[in-house]
Amino acid sequence: MPSSAAPAKRFSLKVALWLLDNPRLGDKPQVKHIAGRLLKQPARQGVVVAQSRLGQMLCRDCGNSRDRRIGHELLRQAARAGDRQAQQEYARLCQASEPDQARTDSAD
Repeated sequence: MPSSAAPAKRFSLKVALWLLDNPRLGDKPQVKHIAGRLLKQPARQGVVVAQSRLGQMLCRDCGNSRDRRIGHELLRQAARAGDRQAQQEYARLCQASEPDQARTDSAD
């Protein structure tokens, strides 16, 4: 891998986190879309903070079940790696899905 690739990755990660943390920009859907695109590659490469933030975005802001499943998996990976925010969000998601699981189990 060329040595310039690592700084470029770090730069895109920093830009994505800055966009999401910016109070004026972070809530806009277009900004979230751009930040998500910037986080995608680092998350795939195992960068824990990228997994955590992208997982949270996919679980909270996406309407389709495929994206939520991917977000759930990213949060699980980040939580296992020790990311506190991911651990809390993952636990919340698991608790929220328990009533659904209980309903499907009792229907069997």
